[in-house]
Amino acid sequence: MAYVDGFVVPVPTDQLAAYKRMATKAGKVWREHGALEYHECVADDVKPGKRTSFPQSVKLKPDEVVVFSWIVYKSRRDRDRINKLVMADPRLADMMDTKNLPFDAKRMFFGGFKSLVDF
Repeated sequence: MAYVDGFVVPVPTDQLAAYKRMATKAGKVWREHGALEYHECVADDVKPGKRTSFPQSVKLKPDEVVVFSWIVYKSRRDRDRINKLVMADPRLADMMDTKNLPFDAKRMFFGGFKSLVDF
């Protein structure tokens, strides 16, 4: 079964175009190195919950939007191999400095997931 890396990021609305350029570049690099799929989605219907929610999880500010992203790999082994290549790829060097990102990296969260159900 596939392995997935998932990300949730707060992006200022005035930085969404810059984020899209960055994500498009990153997606191409991930796919070139072997990722099966690369997705970046902007929140369209997410509301604060009573206890938790996407907006609350990133301490969303009024001028921000939640971006939910995921990358699909054949396996965890492939993910580890591909991510090593991606992190060393010089085309993404500018993304490794969190001060230059079009979002607050301190409020981003992410993780790797084993598939439970696949169709």
